[in-house]
Amino acid sequence: MHIEVAHIAPGKPSQNGTDQSFNGRFRDECLSMGWFRSRAEAKVVIAAWRQHYSQARPHSSLGCLTPLEVRRQ
Repeated sequence: MHIEVAHIAPGKPSQNGTDQSFNGRFRDECLSMGWFRSRAEAKVVIAAWRQHYSQARPHSSLGCLTPLEVRRQ
């Protein structure tokens, strides 16, 4: 397996739409919901959001199914 590094020019986030889409969702759905009182609280909240995003939330790219539903098929 060969992995290449892709250079994204400064000020050109459109060159990596997938990452930008995820970063926007993460900011809007998790980080912007309130202030964290500690680093430990942030870790717990972010871990719960990540698990929901990766396993329980329907994804349009999967035909509006959750990743768990796709695995079961």
